[in-house]
Amino acid sequence: MPSAEDTSVHQEPSVVPPTRQDEIAAAGSELIGGPAGRWARFGSGPLTPLRVIALVTIGMFALGMVQKLPCYNWAWFRGTSSQYTHACYSDIPHLFVGRGFADGLVPYFDRLGGDMAYLEYPVLTGLFMQVASWLTLTPASDPVQQREQMYWMVNAGMLMICAVVVALCVARTHRRRPWDGLLVALAPALALTATINWDLLAVALTAAAMLMWSRGRNLAFGVLIGLATAAKLYPVLLLGPLLVLCWRAGKWRAYGVALLGAAAAWLLVNVPVMAYAPEGWKKFYTFSQERQIDYGSFWLVITQRTGRPIDVSTVNTASVLMMVVLCAGIAGLALAARHRPRFAQLAFLVVAAFILTNKVYSPQYVLWLIPLAALARPRWRDFLVWQACEVAYFLGIWFYLAYTTSGDKHQGLPQEGYQVAIILHLLGTLYLCAVIVRDILRPERDPVRHDGSDDPSGGVLDGAPDRTALLQVRPHPSRNTAPAVEGPRVEWGTAGRVASD
Repeated sequence: MPSAEDTSVHQEPSVVPPTRQDEIAAAGSELIGGPAGRWARFGSGPLTPLRVIALVTIGMFALGMVQKLPCYNWAWFRGTSSQYTHACYSDIPHLFVGRGFADGLVPYFDRLGGDMAYLEYPVLTGLFMQVASWLTLTPASDPVQQREQMYWMVNAGMLMICAVVVALCVARTHRRRPWDGLLVALAPALALTATINWDLLAVALTAAAMLMWSRGRNLAFGVLIGLATAAKLYPVLLLGPLLVLCWRAGKWRAYGVALLGAAAAWLLVNVPVMAYAPEGWKKFYTFSQERQIDYGSFWLVITQRTGRPIDVSTVNTASVLMMVVLCAGIAGLALAARHRPRFAQLAFLVVAAFILTNKVYSPQYVLWLIPLAALARPRWRDFLVWQACEVAYFLGIWFYLAYTTSGDKHQGLPQEGYQVAIILHLLGTLYLCAVIVRDILRPERDPVRHDGSDDPSGGVLDGAPDRTALLQVRPHPSRNTAPAVEGPRVEWGTAGRVASD
């Protein structure tokens, strides 16, 4: 932890250099000249942090596309096992045909053939898929394989834009820590899972919402969260921790504006489809309820180890109850902590709780957590430990599917090995949750607060005094802390300005 002199308001640099605070970042910087020196100037020259982060994100995304080349060239179209042995599976080309886009069917309105009667994705994601099909300019007379390749390529381009938006929003959310965006840009799981599905749309909208909240634009936050929820269900969960934090700080007006914006945006997207294609609209929700225990969840480990299937209604009820208990625990932590937690910390915990208790933990769900992890715990060691677990699971699920689809050859990972991969990636997520909880209970361990900041992603919460808290040692515990060493006193929430009570 830096000395008090290093964190004083008048001596701190405008940008926090990670190579001076993070030993992993310092070691990695040796590849490009070493840590920032004493006289380094930040933000000057053509390679600003945002430009570097954008370029790195594009480069890593392109590497992820290269990793899919075996499937793009042939494995998607020749049997089942090949796309798993090369670990390059993607839903995108298969659903181009399987959900009627190749035949010009309109999502939610036109009934599909086969087991899936309608598109099983939320409305805004369905619109994203439809726009990509319009931009797939190959004529219907071309071979289906060529059209699927072009559809995947168009989607990859659109998702690359989403990935850049995510990285830049993270870089801008904490004004003095733009380089934390590199955690997103260099995340191996981002490159590997970005084009498996369409999750990056919701992730980009959620990251933009977090940025808007950090800048005090509460209505814009609400609108973006509403749109994100219209693309994927999980973003609505962020309204829970925000409610607790606004309750503790007494910021009811800001929360009300955000809530109304979210509801209005969600209704604006959903009501037209809900009114004119109700059966197609509700397919996402009925499919989510009826879906059986699936890959990646601890429920699958239980069923495989015991050999006994669990009724889906029982799993749904148990998952909801577990989620309620965990959310109550997170709320209690937020109210009982001596110093009010940061918004990003609670956001990560509640989304992680949802994923961990769910009956499916698909490999691309890690995309939901990457930007929240970069904001909640911007430390390279912890981030890379978690990412290593996710990469191991990414390989584990495809090799397991290769094993189950290769017949008597049994090429890949057997069931016991896959269970180890599931447990590993669950433990990786739990590890990051544990570190974040420790930071909440011991804010002096929080890297974001080392420079005297309170909650850079908190918007109206940043530096605000507490109105409601279970434990209050001082009149405003969110404002004061004892210095780490002898020297000028450090006050969280006062960096670069004086917050009024």
